[in-house]
Amino acid sequence: MATATTFDPYSIIIRPVSSEKSIRQIEFENKLVFVVNTKCCKADVKKAVEQLFKVRVAKINIQNTILGEKRAYVKLAPGNLASDVSADLGLI
Repeated sequence: MATATTFDPYSIIIRPVSSEKSIRQIEFENKLVFVVNTKCCKADVKKAVEQLFKVRVAKINIQNTILGEKRAYVKLAPGNLASDVSADLGLI
């Protein structure tokens, strides 16, 4: 989705998800959940999260919901805490 000349992480990540399940994943699995642009791929999401939040990403899973949204489940590397990022976002 992103071109080689300009990469805008704000066009990739639309908003964080703050459901009960996503808060549980922040606390126990060190994962963050975002609604992302439907045309992006895992590499775009990884690059955007690493640029915006200054963290290292270990793994990304993508899910298309029945509502037409695309959700990215982002597992952070062991040295980075999802609770710190979610506190900055105002989720916890």
